[in-house]
Amino acid sequence: MNDWPEGWSGDNRGSGYGRGSASARPESARVMRQVRRGATPPPGPGPSAPPYGAGVPQQPSYTDGQGYGGDGYDSGYNTGQVYGGGGQGPGGQGPVRPAPNWRRRIKWTAITVVTVLVVTTVGTYFWADSKLNREVDLSKVIERPGAGEGTNYLIVGSDSREGMTDAQKKDLHTGSAEGKRTDSMMILHTGDNGATLISLPRDSDVEIPSFVGSESGKKYPGTGRHTKLNAAYAEDGPELLVRTIEHNTGLRLDHYVEIGFSGFANIVDAVGGVEMDIPQDIKDKKSGADFQKGKQTLNGEEALAFVRTRYALAGSDLDRTKNQQKFLSALASQVATPSTVLNPFKLYPTMGAGLDSLVVDKDMGLFDLASMFWAMKSVSGGDGTSMNMPISGSVGGNLKWDDAKVKKLVEELKNDEKVTVSGN
Repeated sequence: MNDWPEGWSGDNRGSGYGRGSASARPESARVMRQVRRGATPPPGPGPSAPPYGAGVPQQPSYTDGQGYGGDGYDSGYNTGQVYGGGGQGPGGQGPVRPAPNWRRRIKWTAITVVTVLVVTTVGTYFWADSKLNREVDLSKVIERPGAGEGTNYLIVGSDSREGMTDAQKKDLHTGSAEGKRTDSMMILHTGDNGATLISLPRDSDVEIPSFVGSESGKKYPGTGRHTKLNAAYAEDGPELLVRTIEHNTGLRLDHYVEIGFSGFANIVDAVGGVEMDIPQDIKDKKSGADFQKGKQTLNGEEALAFVRTRYALAGSDLDRTKNQQKFLSALASQVATPSTVLNPFKLYPTMGAGLDSLVVDKDMGLFDLASMFWAMKSVSGGDGTSMNMPISGSVGGNLKWDDAKVKKLVEELKNDEKVTVSGN
């Protein structure tokens, strides 16, 4: 006995329904008698299904898929409607996340990066500024020349052995002399017509003028006494050296920078050495220099030996000052390269080694120091001029400056003009 409604009998379920039909049609498209499309046909003769059969509830009739008896209910069947409502992804795979706001993300990333850079830069500035040894008081220098155009730095290399161990003194061939003297002196002029680097030989004959003692505050009158330039430093330090150079040249010095033996070697090592093209074989037992001609990278110990050598050079101190100029310019160029400036593992050790060992005047700022290094780099790059102070001969074993040339040179520097004077 078949308890199914007539329309659901096995003979009337359509071809292949439930019989393993290979039809590619989806189930929704198969013929289902209980789903009638279009208007409901009027009742007519013919067999009718019992209202209830074997516990199966009466099946509702559909009108155009609109629900029970056309009352507006939409089952969604066979219409392609996806159930689940809002928040569902394609095929009901889960909630749909809103598209990322890239403009907002980029904005906050940029703000974070800028903030980190500003904080790092400000922190580095104050750290570096605190390490400068501002020990030289140029206000103690009396009877100073008038200021000119541009900026003039006095750069001094001293033979100070302060803080060095006996082993370091031996390795660096510095000896153990007490006190400190100037081993090199240079004037660096910066302005609109390029940089000019002028070496002042330590054996230059100069007059010691009247001055005020840097420690005692007592005024010492000038007596017309002549001596070597480096003796002024040995007598009363940086202030008297500045006073003596200004008196003998008429050029006002705006800033003072000094570095000792160990500090110089430490800076060179911190940047990983400096490449130099050595023009000749050099061997000097006193300085420890032992170099072959040609390009080579000098470490701190070798660099110090190179800039101190004079006995193995034909021009003695004049040739040594030329080597000092070349090396300092090359060092400044190395310090200012992107490989050093953009590498914190090089930049901070270099700054630490340099700033710890520099002695500067009380008005020197980090920007002044940076300007000095960039100017020295320009000299190395060929955009500036390097020379010795013009020499006319010797007097009493000291080197005599050429007064006429020195006067013209100073005038050009004061007016920030292109230097036309040549040195030795």
